[in-house]
Amino acid sequence: MFVCQSCGTQSPKWMGRCSGCGEWNTLVEEVSGGEEPRPGLPRKAGRATPLPEVSFDEGARLFTGMAEVDRVLGGGLFPGGVTLLGGDPGVGKSTLLLQLFGHLARGRTLLYASGEESLAQVAARAGRLGIESSTLNLYAETSLEAILGEVERLAPAALAVDSIQTAGTSALSATPGSLSQVRECSARLIEVAKGRGMPVVMVGHITKDGMIAGPKALEHMVDTVLYLEGDKYRHLKVLRAQKNRFGATSELALLDMTGEGLKEVENPSAALLADRPLHVPGSIIGVAVQGTRPLLFEIQALTSPSAFGLAKRMSLGLDRNRVQLLTAVLERAARMTMGDRDLFVNVVGGVELDEPALDLPLCMAVASAYRGEALPSELAAFGEVGLAGEIRGVGSARARAVEAAALGFTRCLLPASDHKRLENPPRGITLHPVTRLDEALALLLP
Repeated sequence: MFVCQSCGTQSPKWMGRCSGCGEWNTLVEEVSGGEEPRPGLPRKAGRATPLPEVSFDEGARLFTGMAEVDRVLGGGLFPGGVTLLGGDPGVGKSTLLLQLFGHLARGRTLLYASGEESLAQVAARAGRLGIESSTLNLYAETSLEAILGEVERLAPAALAVDSIQTAGTSALSATPGSLSQVRECSARLIEVAKGRGMPVVMVGHITKDGMIAGPKALEHMVDTVLYLEGDKYRHLKVLRAQKNRFGATSELALLDMTGEGLKEVENPSAALLADRPLHVPGSIIGVAVQGTRPLLFEIQALTSPSAFGLAKRMSLGLDRNRVQLLTAVLERAARMTMGDRDLFVNVVGGVELDEPALDLPLCMAVASAYRGEALPSELAAFGEVGLAGEIRGVGSARARAVEAAALGFTRCLLPASDHKRLENPPRGITLHPVTRLDEALALLLP
């Protein structure tokens, strides 16, 4: 039987395009039949518990030793919580996981099951990271039954599985990594985690589209989905929470890859703006809220005459469709002809952002590059831009302005609606409220 690895649709013959979801080249041959129902966990009969009688101690969370990672997780690993960690090959998923478990193993018994590397390889990495804990148990195994057997023997405080695509159960005849194996192994691990109150962290491969490989239901089954982003040739890595039942989503942590492992960056805004050029056209600082914390990012824009008469739009870090939309708004609001010019937009640091608050700084950067005039170096901006050229409020105005003032910026361009709701404006920074895009351009690029 040929099974689609995206939606699970079955077909008796191979097809280039799945009839269920429409994806191309996702049908993989699997052996059907001979599957036995998996044994469930023994459950005790009981009654439902009234809400006031249910209690939870926040101190029961397991702290990873890295404050930035704990913040992304919502305060540490939740007892019984299942976390899925994804990222590009070589970005540092195994390094981060082993580093976190090395700290958690101080005074606790942990189990690290590796299906991709041998014990010697994991031990060599642990040596580079300076991990020498005797309570961290390494297990090179791909059989789910063997891993769960070690869980019963050791009763660890936390379990790591690297990776879920290499794990397989003998209850299914499909090959490890297939849709049915990933779904079944994940369900078994989730049952064990909930039944024992044990945190489980699973590493997941990602596809060429940047999504975690396997069934989409996998992300719905787990409690937390983390993505470790960043170019493997760049030392700065971004840990982002795509889903979190125990904390804020879209939380972001900046990590620095060193020879001794990943180290947290305590002031991400300052690190992202460390090499920022001053008095250069096309550069501006935008303030975006990631999770619960505002961060400053440098947005750069470059325009050049189109060589073939067809304008090109390229973007790194921002949605390309959003860039095209705002370019059309800018043409109408500022009377700029962009049809014969190529436009290149970049968010410095390799961070992917999708917050509408970066619309206003993006438009200002494009206008600055088009006119060849530099914006004030002490300026930061945020605000959403509508199709009519109006500047809409984005909220958290005071927190954004405070973060900009803390980094030494003395001027801030913001929506007028956010300025009206602003109570107790921060000191040391001048606020410039605007209602329309042409008003902001006239203020800074007369």
